Amino acid sequence: PDEHGDWLNQRDDSFEQYIVLGDKRGKGLKLFDNFSLGVATNRDAWAYNSSQANMLDNMQRMIANYNAELSRFNDVYPAADRKERQAAINEFIDNDPTQISWTVNLKTELVKNKEIFFDDSSVVRSLYRPYTKQWMYYNRTFNERVYQMPRIFPTADAENLVIQATGVGSKTFSVLISNYLPCLDNIEKGQCFPLYLYDEQAIEDSDEQNTLFANEDISGLNRRDAITDEGLAHFQVAYPDNPLTKEDVFYYVYGILHSEDYRTRFQHNLSKELPRIPRVKTFSDFKAFSDAGRKLADLHLNYEGVEKYPVKFSGTLKHDGKDFINASSADFYVTKMKHPKKTDEETGKRVDDLSKIIYNGKITLEGIPEEAYEYVVNSKSAIAWVMERQAVTTHKASGITNDANDWAIETMGSPKYPLELLQRVITVSLETMKIVNNLPKLDLKEV
Repeated sequence: PDEHGDWLNQRDDSFEQYIVLGDKRGKGLKLFDNFSLGVATNRDAWAYNSSQANMLDNMQRMIANYNAELSRFNDVYPAADRKERQAAINEFIDNDPTQISWTVNLKTELVKNKEIFFDDSSVVRSLYRPYTKQWMYYNRTFNERVYQMPRIFPTADAENLVIQATGVGSKTFSVLISNYLPCLDNIEKGQCFPLYLYDEQAIEDSDEQNTLFANEDISGLNRRDAITDEGLAHFQVAYPDNPLTKEDVFYYVYGILHSEDYRTRFQHNLSKELPRIPRVKTFSDFKAFSDAGRKLADLHLNYEGVEKYPVKFSGTLKHDGKDFINASSADFYVTKMKHPKKTDEETGKRVDDLSKIIYNGKITLEGIPEEAYEYVVNSKSAIAWVMERQAVTTHKASGITNDANDWAIETMGSPKYPLELLQRVITVSLETMKIVNNLPKLDLKEV
């Protein structure tokens, strides 16, 4: 083993020379003042849904069931006797998963005799998985762990960007930017490094409310840069004749974390520790990475507005090259996309035909470039994420259905949204790989 105790996949020791993205244990040089895992609800089927109305109904129903259990519990065990209540709770409560999703935190609230009320300000949009948003109930009581997210997204309308990178122990390294509150599993074990932080002293918990903060707006909060002054100076001193801002560094980070050179050279480090960011030798290379980071961010944040890739359509629903003819809303309903099968010429086996996607029984997309699948985020191609998540699923334990068509119609106002999202993400994938393939070689400054 090496000095880190690694027998296999040993790290590149030069990695330790570079500035770490974040460090909560030491007081050494770091780039970001704070960072956080994404939110872990431990009850995703209840707290997330493509339909805002269904999410509200599910959460209100669970809150009503909780309060009914609280009343029933208080009839048997006096509220003043905390030890007796704690000892009895697991045997007493109704564990029917179709009525309520119990977690350690929620049981603790019951023991403390805390009645819970539904709160409208907890309703937010969240990036649940890559290129998939859902409605979420963002709330300390019903999210098992919010981590440092209240310092990053204190309210539904808080302005921010986060670079979410895979955490320690992930299978493969990945990164994705978001301007919405991200789920813990949007990126595997994903740590979120924000552009801004909202000062703690302006944020207060309330003993009487279930909201994240007593304030329901951000007008009283002090927003500041999350990149440290020392982190900025670390890059300024490397390029003394060129002005740099914290935003330049932020996008440089996003650009360099997409570099295939960087990911290959430090592959084993990235699976075992948080990313560190080297300085490239020249300012022209710094600017190239920073500019690329901005372009990638624009693509990945605004994916719903990019041009739709011009696929060919086949199936029973007619298309005139510009739009579908005499189509109704029901014609675009999707339950589960899939690839048709073809015979592999070399092996003779039946394999997925990646050039085609069967959207539903009436629509098939054809002419999808193979290189579009090269853009991989969180261990799958971005296209695969859209195919997986633009679907209708039912959670086995709770019986709750999550229908992606609800988001299309209720939130986006278009039954074609899942189909057009797929076309747009094909474009995003191709454009992402163009930018990544044109990044400079990783020519690093000596420390």
